[in-house]
Amino acid sequence: MKKTGLYLALAAALGLGMTACNRTESPAAGATAEQAAPATQDNPFFVQSELPLQYPHFDRIKDSDFGPAFDAGMAEQLKEVEAIANNAEAPTFDNTIIAMENSGQVLDRAATVFFNLSSTDTNDARKKLDADYSPKFAAHRDAIYLNGKLFERVQALYDQRDTLGLDAEGLRLVERYYTDFVRAGAKLSDADKAKLKDMNAQLATLGTQFDQNVLNEVNASAVTFDSADALAGSSEAQIAAAAAEAKKRGLDGKYVVTLLNTTGQPPLTYLSNRDARQKIFEASIARGSRGNEYDNTGVVAQVIKLRADRAALLGYPNHAAYALEDATAKTPQAVNDMLGKLAPAAVANATREAAELQKMIDQEQAAKGEPTFQLEPWDWAYYSEKVRAAKYNFDESQLKPYFEMKNVLENGVFFAATQLYGITFKERTDLPKYREDTWTYDVFDADGKQLAIFIFDPYARESKRGGAWMNSYVSQSKLRGTQPVVANHLNITKPADGQPTLMTWDEVTTTFHEFGHALHGMFSDVTYPYFSGTSVPRDFVEFPSQVNEMWADWPSILANYAKHYQTGEAMPQALLDKVLAASKFNQGFATTEYLGAAMLDQRWHQLGADKVPDAAGVMPFEAQALKDDGIYFRPVPPRYRTPYFSHIMGGYAAGYYAYIWSEVLDANTQAWIRANGGLKRENGDRFRATLLSRGGSKDAMQLFRDFAGHDPKIEPLLEKRGLDAAPPR
Repeated sequence: MKKTGLYLALAAALGLGMTACNRTESPAAGATAEQAAPATQDNPFFVQSELPLQYPHFDRIKDSDFGPAFDAGMAEQLKEVEAIANNAEAPTFDNTIIAMENSGQVLDRAATVFFNLSSTDTNDARKKLDADYSPKFAAHRDAIYLNGKLFERVQALYDQRDTLGLDAEGLRLVERYYTDFVRAGAKLSDADKAKLKDMNAQLATLGTQFDQNVLNEVNASAVTFDSADALAGSSEAQIAAAAAEAKKRGLDGKYVVTLLNTTGQPPLTYLSNRDARQKIFEASIARGSRGNEYDNTGVVAQVIKLRADRAALLGYPNHAAYALEDATAKTPQAVNDMLGKLAPAAVANATREAAELQKMIDQEQAAKGEPTFQLEPWDWAYYSEKVRAAKYNFDESQLKPYFEMKNVLENGVFFAATQLYGITFKERTDLPKYREDTWTYDVFDADGKQLAIFIFDPYARESKRGGAWMNSYVSQSKLRGTQPVVANHLNITKPADGQPTLMTWDEVTTTFHEFGHALHGMFSDVTYPYFSGTSVPRDFVEFPSQVNEMWADWPSILANYAKHYQTGEAMPQALLDKVLAASKFNQGFATTEYLGAAMLDQRWHQLGADKVPDAAGVMPFEAQALKDDGIYFRPVPPRYRTPYFSHIMGGYAAGYYAYIWSEVLDANTQAWIRANGGLKRENGDRFRATLLSRGGSKDAMQLFRDFAGHDPKIEPLLEKRGLDAAPPR
C-alpha cells in the first residue's frame, strides 16, 4: 500500500518492506542523482522505464543497483526539499505541496521495486540492504518532516487553506500534509526532535531484525520425520513434496514439512498421526521464543517500549492512541468496545464447535476400543474436517479437483470482475519477470482502453514472506500521468513438476480477497500520488477486498470456474450446495483465533512505557492478556503469537483490528448489493464510482456512506459470521 513522492520516506520509516545488499560504487552522501550517474550509468532506476505503463525492467535490475539508487535518490530528494523550504517566494499550493508530491522520483522507483522484491523474493543481499538502509531511510524521513522551514510553509498554506481556491481533493491534500508533519513531530522542540530521530532509527533497525528473525526461523523450524508413515493422510503429491524438501536440505530418505508464519499449519487439517500433528503445532507456536538466535522476545520488548516513549513525546498516552487518531476508529476505546462485543459471541460459538469435535473424538476412540483424549489445538483442524464431512458430507479433498489455480483466476476472479465492472484481461508473455512462475496480464476497461497491468505471484517459497498481499509497482496519478501496475501474492504450495495446482477453498477465497485490493489499485482515479489506490486508513483498506470475497461462492461465478481439472465437468450441484451451506462452519474458531491476535495487538500498544515488560515477561504478558480479555480458549490459540506477529511489528501496529473493523463495512456492503440485485454492472459501477476510484481523496467513512447511503451497522457482520446464535447453556 505504497504512496509516492514525499511519502515514500514515510513508508520506509514505518518498515513497509526494506532489505539489504552489498553496495558497490555508492555515491558519497550529499551527491545528487545526476552527480552519481556517471559511476552507475546503467542503473535502471535513474531513468523512467520505457516499458508499457512504466512496468519495471526486472531483466535489468541487479541487487547492486539498489544501494546507489537509494543514496542518489535520497540526496536528490533532500536537494528538492531544501529548494522548496528555502524558496524566497511566498508559499503556494504549487511551489510547496505539488513540489513535494513531485519530489523523490528516483528514490520512489528504486524503493518501490526493492520493498516489493524483498517481500516476495528476498536473498542475503537484499536482507543486508534492508538492515543497512532501514535506519538511513528513517533518518531521511526525519530530515524532511522535521525541517522547520518546510513546515512553516505547510502550516501557512494550512492556515489559509479555505482561501486558496482549491478543489476538494487539493484542499484535502493540504490538510493531510499538515497532519502528517505534526504527527511526525514537526512542532517539537529541537531537543525533542533529536530524541525522536534516535527513536525512529532504533525502531527501523529493530523492525528489520524482527522480520528477518521471523523469516529465518520459519525456515529453520521445518519439522523432519523419519518415515512417510508419520504423514498418513497426506496425498502422494504432498508426501513427494516433503521428500523433495528433505533432499534439498541434505536429508535424503527423510520427510520435511515446512511451516507458514501462522499458528495453525495446513498439515494439521489432514495428518491422521496425532503425534505428528502435535510435533508440527508445537514447532509452530515456539517460534520466536525459544531462546535461540532467532528469539524475538527481546526485540518485541524494545519495540513496544520505544513506541510508547515516542507516543508520549508526541503528546499521546500510548502508541494505540497515536496510531488510531489517524484511522477511522479514532480512539482505542472505540476498538476495545467493538472487539469486546465480539469476543463473548466468538468464544461461545467456538465452545459449541469444540463440543462437536470432542463428540467426534469420543465416538472414534470408542469405535477403535481405545481411550478417548481431550481436544487440543493440534486436533482442531483435523477433527473439524471430519465434522464438516459428517455434517455436510464433503471435505476439502473432494473440492480441490474443481479448483485448478489458473482456472480459478481466469474463469473465477477475472470473470467476476468482467461481470461486475466490464473490465477484461489478456495474458502477455513479452514483459520481463522477477520469477518465472508468475503471470502477467493486461487489464482493459469497458471502453477497450488499457487500464492497468496485473502480476499474479501465487507460490510459496523460502524467499517469500508468509501470508497474502497486494502491492503496487506503479500507482495511478493524473499529476504524474501514470497508470497502475499492481501485483497479488499468495503462498500456495507449488506442486511437483507436471502436477496441477489444486487449491483449497480457503486459497480460493484468498485469491478473490487479494484481487479486491488489486481492483482498488487499478480503479484509482485521483490527481495526486498521495491519494492513489489503497492509500486509505489501515482500518478501511481491507474493506473492498473483503467485499470481493462474496463472488467466490456466488452461484453463477462458482459455476463458471468450479470445474474438474481433468474432465472439465462442473462441480455437482449437490456439492455446490454443501459448500454454500458450510460457509458459516467453524466461524467460532476463525473469529476467536483472529480476535486473540487483534486484542493482543491492542494490549501491547495501549501500554504506557513504564508498563512494558522485559524480554522474560513477554510471553507471560501475552498469556495474561488473553485471559483478561476473555478471549483465552485453550483449543484455539491466537492466529499469531507475539514473537512472530509480523503485522504488528510492521505497518499494522495497533491496527490488526482493521480486518474485523473493515468487515463490518464489508457485511453492510454485501447486504446492500444483495438487496439491490446482486451481480450486475449497475452495482459494480456504483461501487467503483463512489468508492474504489476515490482512493484516499475523501474521508473513508464518507466514502462508505456515499455508496451505502447509511452509517455502518454491526448486525450484518454478526449474521455473516454466524455469531448471532444464542450461546450454549
